[in-house]
Amino acid sequence: MTIDKAQILATLSTVEDPDLKKDLVTLGMIKDLEIDGLNVKFSVVLTTPACPLKEVIKNACITALHEQISPDLKLDIFMTSNVTTIRNDAPLLPKVKNIIAVASGKGGVGKSTVTSNLAVALSKTGAKVGIIDADIFGPSIPTMFNCEFEQPSVIQEDGKNKIIPIEQYNVKLISIGFLTPAENAVVWRGPMASSALKQFIADTEWGELDYLLIDLPPGTSDIHLTLVQTVPVTGAIIVTTPQKVALADATKGLSMFKQPQINVPILGVVENMAYFTPEELPQNKYYIFGKDGGKKLAEKFQVPFIGEIPIVQSIRESGDSGYPAVLRDDVTADAFKKLAESMARQVAIRNAKQQKTKPVEVK
Repeated sequence: MTIDKAQILATLSTVEDPDLKKDLVTLGMIKDLEIDGLNVKFSVVLTTPACPLKEVIKNACITALHEQISPDLKLDIFMTSNVTTIRNDAPLLPKVKNIIAVASGKGGVGKSTVTSNLAVALSKTGAKVGIIDADIFGPSIPTMFNCEFEQPSVIQEDGKNKIIPIEQYNVKLISIGFLTPAENAVVWRGPMASSALKQFIADTEWGELDYLLIDLPPGTSDIHLTLVQTVPVTGAIIVTTPQKVALADATKGLSMFKQPQINVPILGVVENMAYFTPEELPQNKYYIFGKDGGKKLAEKFQVPFIGEIPIVQSIRESGDSGYPAVLRDDVTADAFKKLAESMARQVAIRNAKQQKTKPVEVK
């Protein structure tokens, strides 16, 4: 039996990416195809290393080739990834593929906790990740990553000073908390805070990143406008808790990004503190703040609901100790892992199906 590349590719063109609704060959996901008798070797290049459908796609390839060509084929399929982007040739952050805003309507909903664990979860899959702590007046990221006493170094590049971000748990970090004494309050007017964010974006040596998460302050402020005016944002994640007051404020945060003049795609809603799970009874769920508030918000605005995070004592302990909960082996780590997969999936769908986001013009 003689098999050629055309046969293999024709067969693989019947295998569809479940999210992008196109076949793997058309999407250019089949690479390095080699055939030696009945031995067939190739790579499938996924849109993210955090792809939750990795095994589904691999098994679909195996089934198609065995059924349509021969059950005797010996298949060696290498699953790899190349994170997609719509930011080609960007003047600012040219090597950063996706800029993700993490926002909330109000404080205290665990936005920085979600940002930290999401970043670490993505990095654990092999993605290159960074965080800008844009909460200038209440920076949390240094504490969350146990590096509040670190100071970034500065190098000269093309006659300009460049800040080298702190790196912890394979995540690159920059925060005003690294540049001011921990016990000092940052008493700045809005323009000064906005200037700091611009410096974090333009004057930091980020290098190559798949995802740069922007941990925004609560509400809708100068910082939010500065971000969307400075760089085209891939999409936004809205963090809320289930109770009514949090949802009312989250609605405002979500609505800001959907305004026609801003028009940043909503990647999804995350419901933090969704239910209480005792450590000794991990299967039990107690909805102490209400139930399904985040899901209802997502349904109302017709955006994805990408994760619910339980309220567990270990999350608080992890935040205080600077050891993100996703690094543990428990129900919390599973929740953040699923959140990372869902977010990465939504980024890939957004990049395939929606237009490039444009920076907001100041009028």
